[in-house]
Amino acid sequence: MTEAPSRAGYDVVVVGAGLIGLASAWRASLRGLSVIVVDRERAGAGASRVAAGMLAPVTEANFGEEELLRLNLAANRRWRSFADELGADEILYRRQGALVVAVDRDDAEELRRLHDFQRSLGLDAEWLVPSECRRLEPSLSPRCAGGIFAPQDHQVDPVSVVRALAARVEVLAGDGVAAIRGDGVELESGRRIGAEQVVLAAGSWSGSGVQGVPRLPVRPVKGQLLGLRRPAGRPLAGHVLRTLRCYLVDRGDGRVVLGGTMEEKGFDTTPTVDALYRLMEAAYEVLPDVSELEFEEARVGLRPATPDGMPLIGRAPESDSLVIATGHFRNGVLLTPVTADAVAAILCGEEPPLDVAPFSPQRFEVAVR
Repeated sequence: MTEAPSRAGYDVVVVGAGLIGLASAWRASLRGLSVIVVDRERAGAGASRVAAGMLAPVTEANFGEEELLRLNLAANRRWRSFADELGADEILYRRQGALVVAVDRDDAEELRRLHDFQRSLGLDAEWLVPSECRRLEPSLSPRCAGGIFAPQDHQVDPVSVVRALAARVEVLAGDGVAAIRGDGVELESGRRIGAEQVVLAAGSWSGSGVQGVPRLPVRPVKGQLLGLRRPAGRPLAGHVLRTLRCYLVDRGDGRVVLGGTMEEKGFDTTPTVDALYRLMEAAYEVLPDVSELEFEEARVGLRPATPDGMPLIGRAPESDSLVIATGHFRNGVLLTPVTADAVAAILCGEEPPLDVAPFSPQRFEVAVR
């Protein structure tokens, strides 16, 4: 990271040093563009720091989101080569699959309905009876009433990915963008950085606070997470584990992530006892050994959500110089590679390698401040 830009002007300024912004900057730089990433916080200080890192298009597939599912599946396939480029071991990229577990008969009925939907879409998802679930994960509670196994769902450590990406691009941290102009950006410090094009990848903050940016329909959705630690050499779970009330990810290096809350609380980032208690309660239902883990921290992040739950990827309305890459909601980590590839192509005046037209910001009526 730098304390001052290395040059007076760039081909591209990226606003936002989360995974989407950093990856977009990296892919653009690989195409020969000069790029700087600007953020008022350090790289990865926002939602990227709190994300669990589940690459789970199958187990996160929802009714009515078939268009988004197409993009998510393509992103999951793209992650394999993307991880190899960054160093799969370095970013803790693991391809062990995901198991969604029912803890009672009601859960089992709901998961059966979800499994039928997954199979109707041709997704690789297998229904397992309780004994088969416990064969995959011996520590599961005897209450387990069945589950869905998705072998193609993976995981990665977002913090490690941020670190790897930030080492590959120029990042100016500690000075936010106050305004976006036709010839670059003006920072909160009053400094100006010239640029032919600007990429807005500021997550939940993309919808407010920056002059010259359309009033994007992006809102924050609060998510709380527990950082836990298990003893070395004693894995808690070999797969990403989920229930209808929580998810649990064993990083493989002793760290365990427990999360799953979604709250409409604006920009509030205060951890609450109620939410954290409910997460622990939900985890204990499916995996009693979680009660023996060491507590490390509680973290809160803000997912950037749009009215239809789909990201904004493409040129801003009535602009030849502003590209939008935000609103990824629950899928920010998963969609990082395909979003970055699309943004880099758009910056170079090319068609993205994957059709992102359904995610154009122009599907919403927006007005420039």
